[in-house]
Amino acid sequence: MSGIFEKAPDVLPISLNEQQPQKRAHRVRVMTKLSVLRSLPRMIIAGAFLFGQPVGAATVSPTSAQAGASNYASFQSYIQSNGAGAAQQADNGPDAYSVLATYVDAADSAKAGRAPDDEVHAKGRALGKAPSDATHASVKSATKSDGGDYAVLSDFAENAKPVVVAAAGEAAPAAAPAKHAKELPAKKFDDSEAVYVGSQACVKCHKNQFGTFSQTLHGDIFLKAPRNSLEKEGCEACHGPASRHVKSKEMDGGAAGDIVSFRKDSPRPVDERNAICLTCHEKGDRHNWAGSVHETRGLACTNCHQIMEKVSVKHQLIKSTELETCFQCHKDRRAQMFRASVHPLASGNMTCSSCHNPHGSATDKLLREASINETCYKCHADKRGPFLWEHEPVRDNCLNCHDPHGTSNEYMLKVQRPRLCTQCHAGGVGHGTPGNPTTVQAINRSCQNCHTKIHGSNAPAGMLFQR
Repeated sequence: MSGIFEKAPDVLPISLNEQQPQKRAHRVRVMTKLSVLRSLPRMIIAGAFLFGQPVGAATVSPTSAQAGASNYASFQSYIQSNGAGAAQQADNGPDAYSVLATYVDAADSAKAGRAPDDEVHAKGRALGKAPSDATHASVKSATKSDGGDYAVLSDFAENAKPVVVAAAGEAAPAAAPAKHAKELPAKKFDDSEAVYVGSQACVKCHKNQFGTFSQTLHGDIFLKAPRNSLEKEGCEACHGPASRHVKSKEMDGGAAGDIVSFRKDSPRPVDERNAICLTCHEKGDRHNWAGSVHETRGLACTNCHQIMEKVSVKHQLIKSTELETCFQCHKDRRAQMFRASVHPLASGNMTCSSCHNPHGSATDKLLREASINETCYKCHADKRGPFLWEHEPVRDNCLNCHDPHGTSNEYMLKVQRPRLCTQCHAGGVGHGTPGNPTTVQAINRSCQNCHTKIHGSNAPAGMLFQR
């Protein structure tokens, strides 16, 4: 046993440090040979292009425009005959992708004219049988796109057909426009790819959702008393034509013709989903939605509204009350609501929308009125005036003294009197030191013990806002 352990240190380093590197070196040599053999066909084809010899065509001069166009057209014919995006063909040579990659690499000498000139390319594009301008430019100038050779190749092989340029006096053959991956449809949904199938097709899989939706305001209208052709589509009025969804059971992939989902992780942009709601709800309070604070911060309609289920009494809110809906984001206002002096929000006599329009307004802070004072005057009309003697801070802004969302001071004052008054009237103005127990400001309503008409006075002797 002792002899075995004495020899073990000599065996272990050989096994780990010598035998494995030898295996790796042998594996590298084998892979290098295979790589050379695999790249041999591409090298041969690259050489053919470099010397102006198109695949499967007679030799042409690469220095002329005609040679470039012939080379390009011959190569496109090869792409078509072998099938764009075909798998590697071990017996018949390299696949179309490999050939084009080699061709792009070999096009470093752009002066050789290995791509058709701009005039030939423009005619091909007009017929819908040429690759995109970006692909043409990358092949012609040997400047690769950001995606590299594979992106250029994929773009060309998936969309290109042989370029057909009409000869002089010869009419160009009619051709359907080619579908290009980068040319998105103008519509949100392509009706040719999906059609309306009716709400009954939705019930088979979404029985529970259909039941709760039928109890909502939208469901009551769409399913029972539609007012126009769009509302007659029921579920598809908002989710779009569902034929593809019913057939493949796929969710919203964000592509044209797919079913539209309003879930939080939907691939569709928020503004696209909101646009569906604004198809009907673009007037009234939603008139100023575009450019509002909530819109610019990417808020979706479904962040505040629950369309598929009746949760609130009014407005189909996502929470049972408007306050709880707003407090999802405005948590600081929730805390202020529980202070000693607040507006009657908890009792339901007021809501956030009494002062603010969450769907946008032309004023600051989403206020419904033109200014803060005008908003306050809707309820506090006695403070509007006009007054013979006006108090400047009051005329300027009610928020100079009050915090409308709630404070711990009387009348929702920002700070307690007399400190509030001495922010402007420093030194007590002959009344002694403010806060001194022997002064009049130390009891009851402080400065307002005498200056009761602090919001303005119409008395002839009311310059000091006294009675």
